Amino acid sequence: MRILLKFVIDCDPDAAWRALHSPRAVAELYGPLLDVEALGEMPTSFSSGDDVPVQMSLAGALPLGRQLISVADRETTDGNGRVRVFRDWGVPLTGPLAALDVWDHQMAVSAAPGQPGRTLWRERLTIGGSAAPVLWPGLWAMWQWREGRIRALAPTWAYDPESNDDDA
Repeated sequence: MRILLKFVIDCDPDAAWRALHSPRAVAELYGPLLDVEALGEMPTSFSSGDDVPVQMSLAGALPLGRQLISVADRETTDGNGRVRVFRDWGVPLTGPLAALDVWDHQMAVSAAPGQPGRTLWRERLTIGGSAAPVLWPGLWAMWQWREGRIRALAPTWAYDPESNDDDA
């Protein structure tokens, strides 16, 4: 079963790509509804090949289970140019989502066609197993909420290094 999202956000693709790799930005996507906390050391930035176990809880109070975030990056092209894909193919370890046999979450960012400075965000969550039909409606609702959070937070992801005019 799949959940698909496709929308344009108000930041450039480089800023969106940095946000996908930022544990802090990822945690902000789910807050304040869900709290994501590392079980061990959280990297400052996710890198391809990382395996990071996390604990998820509802509003920091009700434990929802543990998840392994396993990161793989790749790059491809489509008719509009460069597409960068962040894949979390980790698995739910405990809690309700652990009943799933398949968890494959891919997020792709690219320049939004005809919209300079904006990003086309595409997301696909594939789940499988006997529990998938029961869990899919809740995950679908969460992904709709997640889209709203991404849209709201994207303008804050821009990064312009401070210039030191005195060096000129």
